[in-house]
Amino acid sequence: MAEDTTLHNEYHEDFHDTCLDYIPKEERLKIWNDNMKITDEQFLAMDNTEFRARVRERSHHTLEIQVYHAAYRNLTLSPTQADYTKHLLQLWEQKGLGKNEPEYRYASFLIDAADKLARGEQVDLTPYKPTPVTPQIEQDFFTVLKERRSVREFKWDKDVPDELIDKILEAGLWAAHGCNVQSIRYVVVKEKTSPGWFKGSDVPGGPVHIVVLQDMRCYKANSFTPRRNRLLDAGAAAQNIVLATHAVGLEGVWLTFSEEMNTRLRKNFNLPDYVRLVTYVDIGWGDQTPHPPLRWPVKDTVLGRF
Repeated sequence: MAEDTTLHNEYHEDFHDTCLDYIPKEERLKIWNDNMKITDEQFLAMDNTEFRARVRERSHHTLEIQVYHAAYRNLTLSPTQADYTKHLLQLWEQKGLGKNEPEYRYASFLIDAADKLARGEQVDLTPYKPTPVTPQIEQDFFTVLKERRSVREFKWDKDVPDELIDKILEAGLWAAHGCNVQSIRYVVVKEKTSPGWFKGSDVPGGPVHIVVLQDMRCYKANSFTPRRNRLLDAGAAAQNIVLATHAVGLEGVWLTFSEEMNTRLRKNFNLPDYVRLVTYVDIGWGDQTPHPPLRWPVKDTVLGRF
């Protein structure tokens, strides 16, 4: 049977030519307007993954930014500001999606805040104020940051608990992500149960492989997102993963696929074309303490201060 390349072509991207990232303002406005003209019938027929991403992205661009702007400056919002997001949540319910999902709960918070601002009331954001950063927290953060190493030797006789793996995966999900479309997905493979899948790396592998993927359907919610930004979304998740790995007492190394590995893993994971393999991190209980690869001083890296 001939391979169906329709989806492959639709989601395939050239990783190298970032010069094509720029989209003229006129084209971006057209895409924006097209997104706003999607009919209820199209939303209701839409794949749930894409629909949820569109709810996140539309709530961000049509409500979240405006709510925080108005709340900070004591401005009154238009009474219709939240109407579009309200309608999306009505469609959400028609599609039978749960009200306890994060998109629904956050959009509901934004709607409530927008309605208060429209009535001239204040929005109390103090319950969401971050924990004050103490000197100890600052010190601990930079300790994790600077003492993280790329460790390539592990204690193979000591299993990594799933609870720690899940903490690390959650850290990746809390990385910054453009327009909140949340494309990050994972495959977790333990070498002892699936040996050899990652054969071909130029360094010894670890006991647990965390593969960072992206569901490219999410970017249909904001199709003018530059390609480099999409890769940055995955890079931010991977950076959180390597930091969290060290923070929970494990060690890891951030690695890259060869083309042979990419093909083998896509086949073994049975990944659909809309899921992109981006990178992976090997983790385990570290069994070496490398010397820190020293960095340039800040003064030598700043090309200008204006």
